[in-house]
Amino acid sequence: MIKTILFDFGDVFLNLDKNATKIEFQKLGLSEFTDEMLEINKQYEKGTIHTKTFIDYYKNQLSRATNQQLIDSWNSILLDFPKHRLAFLEKLSASKKYQLLLLSNTNELHIDWIKQHINVYEQFKNCFDAFYLSHEINLRKPDAAIYQIILKNHKLKADQVLFIDDTNENTQAAKQLGFYIWNLDPTNEDVTELFTKFNHLL
Repeated sequence: MIKTILFDFGDVFLNLDKNATKIEFQKLGLSEFTDEMLEINKQYEKGTIHTKTFIDYYKNQLSRATNQQLIDSWNSILLDFPKHRLAFLEKLSASKKYQLLLLSNTNELHIDWIKQHINVYEQFKNCFDAFYLSHEINLRKPDAAIYQIILKNHKLKADQVLFIDDTNENTQAAKQLGFYIWNLDPTNEDVTELFTKFNHLL
């Protein structure tokens, strides 16, 4: 029996353009993200390096780019938050039927942008019983430890949790630990279809 629904944020609630960051960085002169850069990005998502260190790193790679250009390029992945998803979540939260948790791989720059540009962010956040952001807890999906912390913190069994995420790597890691999963495809699925797709569980 599902007691807890664990949601991702990007491309589940907040629309993303996952190609935008690469395109915008290419405009600044970057040919591709190297393995070293991808590792820096992961460290930034884990909060193990500061925003200044992160920006300075890319400044060294793209010396003609300004700090603001780098920040804007990094944040270009972030789009909008459709109102119908917030309405769905608020109704689900008000029902008190499930514990609602959020687990997002994100970073300080993205959250700062969201706070400035998504005027329903606090309203959204208040729908959850707990809100886990990777850069605040120094772990990121798909590391098993991040799921185990959630199970421990909320005294849950994995088979009592439905995890919704748009990244297959993340849902597969959770599935291996015994979670129920929905690997949501943002091109043709919407989180508001939850009870249609999982009425057998919920």
